Amino acid sequence: MKIRTMEYFIKEALSSLKRNGLMSFASVTTVALSLLILGMFLVMVLNLNNMASTLESQVQISVYLQDGLTDLEMREVGTRITKIPGVVQVNFVGKEEAMNRFKERLGEQQGLLNALGEVNPLPNAFEVKVDKTERVKAAAQAMMQFKGVENVKFGQEVVEQLFALTKMVRIFGLIIIVFLALAALFIISNTIRITVFARRKEIGIMKYVGATNWFIRWPFLLEGMMLGFGGALVAVLFLNETYGILIHQVYESLAFLPLIPQYPFITNISVVLLVTGTVIGALGSTISLRRYMRV
Repeated sequence: MKIRTMEYFIKEALSSLKRNGLMSFASVTTVALSLLILGMFLVMVLNLNNMASTLESQVQISVYLQDGLTDLEMREVGTRITKIPGVVQVNFVGKEEAMNRFKERLGEQQGLLNALGEVNPLPNAFEVKVDKTERVKAAAQAMMQFKGVENVKFGQEVVEQLFALTKMVRIFGLIIIVFLALAALFIISNTIRITVFARRKEIGIMKYVGATNWFIRWPFLLEGMMLGFGGALVAVLFLNETYGILIHQVYESLAFLPLIPQYPFITNISVVLLVTGTVIGALGSTISLRRYMRV
């Protein structure tokens, strides 16, 4: 394609956008809203997946021992735990150490423990880690059968609930995005259709003098791509700014939350949104031309 021809196509597309300013604005706004919601759901789902993966890597089994066990009996329990398939680390936590940890978590509220006096109600325990998250439940059930074990706790339920929430967000987000994408396609198609209808006589003359189908189509296709790209750009700018503010607030007050760093995370999502917006615009133009333009 010659440079002069491409310049003509771009000029025609820009002129059409200017002539149909209101519809163009509606198209850009709809695409921006659709892709902004898409971007937000992507950010939410990917961060939830990251949190779930982080929690999975930190899942450990707490094996609480019965009171009154001798040192030999406790060592025997620890030895049996190490022989369970998948167990990679076993740490003994005595009653005193458990109480010290509890006091650290209470911080300035340690005075609540004064009523206990010298009594330490916390049990001796083992902290156990396994190589794969899938083995946590089976390992915990096996430990529960050991003599001298009072109770076994692990955080797998939290991870499972987080994955269930992630799945629900994915499904709900997909429904919303499909609906908004169809709305964007409809508005862009109508914008192009109005342009085609207004220029129907000009298009007829161009056909009579030998203009090819693609020569006539290109300005409309570029117009749709500009509308889609413009909406995506608005969504990207807003999403980038919003996520930057969110990251800053979280790092200041909730630093323990494992959010994905802004870069290159948002950059990658921005590329996806820009490409998606441009494709939506091209599809809108194609649909409109196929329906309302006989070339």
